[in-house]
Amino acid sequence: MNFNKYYFFLLMFLIINIFISCGSDIASLIEEDAEPITYKFGYEESKYVFEEKKVGRGDTFGDILEKQGIDYPLIYEALEKTKNDVNFRVLQRGKPYTLIFTNDSIPSLKAFVYHPTIEGYSLIQLRDSIFGKTFKKDRTYKDLSASGTIDNSLYLTLQEQSIDPLLTYYLSDIYAWTIDFFRLDKGDKFKVIYTQAYVDDTIPVEITKVKAAYFIHKGVESYAFEYETDSIKGIVEYLDQDAKNLRRAFLQSPIKFGRISSRYNLRRRIPLYGNRIRPHRGTDFAAPIGTPILSTADGTITEVSYTRANGRYVKVKHNNTYTTQYLHMQKANVKVGQSIEQGDVIGWVGMTGNTSGPHVCYRFWKHGREVDPFRQKLPEAKPINESLKKKYLNDIVFIKSQIDSIIIKNKTSI
Repeated sequence: MNFNKYYFFLLMFLIINIFISCGSDIASLIEEDAEPITYKFGYEESKYVFEEKKVGRGDTFGDILEKQGIDYPLIYEALEKTKNDVNFRVLQRGKPYTLIFTNDSIPSLKAFVYHPTIEGYSLIQLRDSIFGKTFKKDRTYKDLSASGTIDNSLYLTLQEQSIDPLLTYYLSDIYAWTIDFFRLDKGDKFKVIYTQAYVDDTIPVEITKVKAAYFIHKGVESYAFEYETDSIKGIVEYLDQDAKNLRRAFLQSPIKFGRISSRYNLRRRIPLYGNRIRPHRGTDFAAPIGTPILSTADGTITEVSYTRANGRYVKVKHNNTYTTQYLHMQKANVKVGQSIEQGDVIGWVGMTGNTSGPHVCYRFWKHGREVDPFRQKLPEAKPINESLKKKYLNDIVFIKSQIDSIIIKNKTSI
């Protein structure tokens, strides 16, 4: 009897172990066969339908939602509740958006996602609970270099190398006081070290700064190194290899980048007026309507007015010696008596007054007499002190060796 009980318990033990083993195998098979749960914008993909669209002409947030059966009171409530978290009041034409629907027999709109840039998106949930969130991707940064020999323009030289041509604007800012970027010569050379921002590690989104640059223009070498000259105020300047500030008291141009369409010329002949001599006491910079116009130096606004010839214009007194004026504006951005700094936006390019195309006419007075600004020896910025100069010259040794080691490309080496 005891012998039979022994075999009975042994058999039960074996059966239980086999069952546990098989159960484990079955469970593992189930786990292997089960599809992983995936999410999109925080929603489980298997439970929702995602419809991708683009903002059309005249589309508004309200119009888009009303077409999906959302009543205006709910739209207004959603906008009010989320106004501090998202901004859908103005949608840019051509930008993508996503409609998220419930995966039911009768789908209903659960959420709206707007993608204004590749760096992130804004989401508003409309069902169950109303909330809004703006998500921004993390950036990574890489230091890159570029070089080239100019054949036509700096912009095209960079474009031919598949380098963001907006680097042109950074370089034109840095050398705005020392190099006339409207008169670069064929054969001029450049090298630059700059920082590029990325999202998802591979998608470039923005050039954040230029760390060092080198230019050969008309046979003259010009270095530029980014350097903090005032750590308390956080002032960053560009200095050359001798610690000389590249900034001058005046910018060479009142616009970031463009072309000079007409120079200061006291013997200019105009076909529109029977080819008669009509002095042109300004320098015309052609640019698209809406281009920001910058004050070329610190000063005080003395006039914001309109005349039939000048159109809408702004006049700036910089000191007892210099005054500048900016004509044909679309709109002014300053008021009389306002103090401004070099580079401040004082208005936008337009076609007001007597003009045949969009441009800003830049006029320049010295001691009350209109002169050609490109023929004036303009004052330099205040030099850095001797102790900072010594530190600067030591600090740039490494970055200077880096830029010196870059081999300048030409068309045959690209």
